[in-house]
Amino acid sequence: MGMFSESVDVACTPAGQPVSLDWAGRHYELCAEPVRWFERRQWWVEEQRAPLGSGPGLVDSEIWRLQVRDPGNPEVTLTLDLSRHVRSGRWRLLRTHDALPAQRKPESA
Repeated sequence: MGMFSESVDVACTPAGQPVSLDWAGRHYELCAEPVRWFERRQWWVEEQRAPLGSGPGLVDSEIWRLQVRDPGNPEVTLTLDLSRHVRSGRWRLLRTHDALPAQRKPESA
């Protein structure tokens, strides 16, 4: 597993769910349903004060786990953890997990 903090471009549905991403000069398509959760962040380290009514994105970070496939190499999938900054809408790659061969469906006889 690798730890990062690198900007990535993410295409989303109108509801805000990721469908594909561009990272390191390559285009990746999702091959599994993405998973979203929130992590508490140490906002007091990064911000001098918390303006009244600025809750979303200040206290919690929105994290998405995406399983993606490179169309040029469909045998390998990557699992990536990304964060989305609520106010700016920018995405950052946080972690990569070990790549696994893509699961093949058994052929029917």
